[in-house]
Amino acid sequence: MIKRKSEEGIVAMGGGINRQTLVHGERTHLVRFSLDKGSGVPQHSHPHEQTGHLLSGRIRITINGQSHDLEPGDSWCIGSDVPHEAKASENATILELFSPPREDYL
Repeated sequence: MIKRKSEEGIVAMGGGINRQTLVHGERTHLVRFSLDKGSGVPQHSHPHEQTGHLLSGRIRITINGQSHDLEPGDSWCIGSDVPHEAKASENATILELFSPPREDYL
């Protein structure tokens, strides 16, 4: 599957966070997130493994109670059902891969 660059499918999640599914298959789901400075995702967990890469900006991510200040080029992997949260220290763009695909984001 090939999906060309597009501004279609951007979903405002509220609170200064937008998401866009870039492409997905049977077992993986690639999503781009844009976070405004000061916005964040409260602590949560889900059955999906989540692997991310910070393209721009700075964020603080807390995984299972351990906080990390990240800058562009940093990556992470969050296991299934592990509690995590994130907050943007400045405007940020993130790529994240979920497995299996998040049905709630499709």
